[in-house]
Amino acid sequence: MKKFVIEDGFWNLFPNARIGVITCQGIDNSITNTDKYKDMIYHSEKEALKYLKNAEFSSNEVIKVWREAFQKFKTKKGTRSSIEALLKRVHSGNHLGTINPLVDIYNSISLRYGLPCGGEDIDTFAGDIRLTKAVGNEEFVTLGTDENAPPYEGEIIYKDNAGAICRCWNWRESVRTMLTENTKNAFLCIELIDANRLEEFENALKDLAGTVTDHLGGTCKISILDNNNKAVLIGVGE
Repeated sequence: MKKFVIEDGFWNLFPNARIGVITCQGIDNSITNTDKYKDMIYHSEKEALKYLKNAEFSSNEVIKVWREAFQKFKTKKGTRSSIEALLKRVHSGNHLGTINPLVDIYNSISLRYGLPCGGEDIDTFAGDIRLTKAVGNEEFVTLGTDENAPPYEGEIIYKDNAGAICRCWNWRESVRTMLTENTKNAFLCIELIDANRLEEFENALKDLAGTVTDHLGGTCKISILDNNNKAVLIGVGE
């Protein structure tokens, strides 16, 4: 069985974090009705405006907590959290496009709850995956390029035995493990660093799992990892 492990290098920086994991099995992520997902995203964009009540974008609490988190480890200049990137588009009046059903669903949940959400194809993982500090030599190729851009030493990343899966915690993912319409088994995660929002975080996980099964079938299992529960089984081994 493959595992997801959060290593001590991460917990030393973020001892109070929570990482919610949803393991999805046997889903149908084929693209059949894009209008349905456009509507889902559109309604979530409107809901997300509640996180942007301060006219100065960077003064909004959802943005502030993640900028402060990103200052605790080495990042590429200008790197922002995934939730900031989504909210920036909403703030600018630019609608999100559809990608594939699973990505559209987690983007909608991310906006609705103001929390970073991500996902990868479990069947592409090389062994276990870890949330940890980078060594600095992990291979990483992102969408839109064929160049290897390894993380900085000490950067917070998701990785497996073949390289980095997502750089700068939740900034940008590897093309090697990304979700596609052919994905059958998926690893989804929601990340929390503000302990005051634990109830919203738990509700977001339930909403994400329920929406996936309602629209894509299959089964979803929710796990929450913290400093006392650092690993979970996520799928069948190779």
